[in-house]
Amino acid sequence: MTSAVTPPRLSPRTIEILAELRQLAEAPIGRTRAMPPAMYNSEEIYRLEVERIIRKEWVCPGLAAEIPNAGDYMTFAIDTQPVFCIRGPDGQIRSFSNVCRHRQMVLLEGRGNLRRVVCPYHAWTYDETGKLIAAPYMQATEGFSRDEICLHGIRTEIWNGWIYTTLNPETAPISKMIEPLHAFVEPYGIETYIPIIHQEFTWRTNWKILNENFMEGYHGPFAHRTSAGQGFKVEETRFGDQQYDTFTYHTFVRSPHASYGGAHPDNKRLEGQWRHTSVLPTVYPTHMYSLAPDYLWYLSSRPEGTGQLLIRLGIAIPPEIHASVSDLPAYKIRMEQFFNQVNDEDRVIVEGIYRNSFAPLASGGPISWLERALHDFKGYLARRLTAELPI
Repeated sequence: MTSAVTPPRLSPRTIEILAELRQLAEAPIGRTRAMPPAMYNSEEIYRLEVERIIRKEWVCPGLAAEIPNAGDYMTFAIDTQPVFCIRGPDGQIRSFSNVCRHRQMVLLEGRGNLRRVVCPYHAWTYDETGKLIAAPYMQATEGFSRDEICLHGIRTEIWNGWIYTTLNPETAPISKMIEPLHAFVEPYGIETYIPIIHQEFTWRTNWKILNENFMEGYHGPFAHRTSAGQGFKVEETRFGDQQYDTFTYHTFVRSPHASYGGAHPDNKRLEGQWRHTSVLPTVYPTHMYSLAPDYLWYLSSRPEGTGQLLIRLGIAIPPEIHASVSDLPAYKIRMEQFFNQVNDEDRVIVEGIYRNSFAPLASGGPISWLERALHDFKGYLARRLTAELPI
């Protein structure tokens, strides 16, 4: 017999907010509203999100193609747990706690390539499988054995070219959790796209505001009218025919005359309208990307508090584009300038919404059919945050 789950102790005000969230999530999209502003700035709700979502779900450090060679690594973090992902000599990508087993020093920073993981504090050294292979001047320590010490492994899976990691040993495989998404992204061949740009930056906003801004194209023709909104056919936006538990997505079509969004003549994978169609999935909680015939633009975020967010951005291009570009550095500069403009426009929005969530008269208004993904997201949050609560 299993014991009942003990609900967390929450203030009456938080219970009230979460009850409103559930009510909004259960209403049909034509009669629902945006989330209450307190969902973005409540410290108590954020702590609940960390406990039930951030530390429990799959997160995405980036593309497997970003660490293509043996010894290539990238660092990340899941809440307060530092992580590094490394490709071994066998070609497999593994993830480990980025914390030395000696005195908790961080082992690696950023990205790079190495043959051994050497702690910068006391030079304890680990191989690519996390095994401790050197510990200077420890031979005189009674009972010490290198064979009994290794880095803590972190569960890792590769899906359609993406790296996913989780601290939760019990959650289902990511491949099963987002299996229906495979049919929509597989024709593009994400695993063949070549990474060309990587950025990291911190914005003063709530992680859910960034998600919602990415999920909807409603603001594209307005906030991005001179950048990503050009050639955007709003009326041809399409959504999934059902609400999925672990992701949402929509598709949109660009004009053949738009700067980006169309397939190269050498692209033999996509046909018909799909040669000008982009798929925008959000894999809950914090991985979102725009998959176009000529580029892949992704954001993977790490909440660092109610109003602070570390954002990892990557851009990759399909092999036929990469092969056709005569001056790759110049091409990268143009693409970086374009997406930096998009990011600057979005930053004004998401940071402004977070500031205004504290306004006494702020409230969530009716949502458009173009914001269908926001309604899906509300459902996800309600399922994760209100289970076993007295509401």
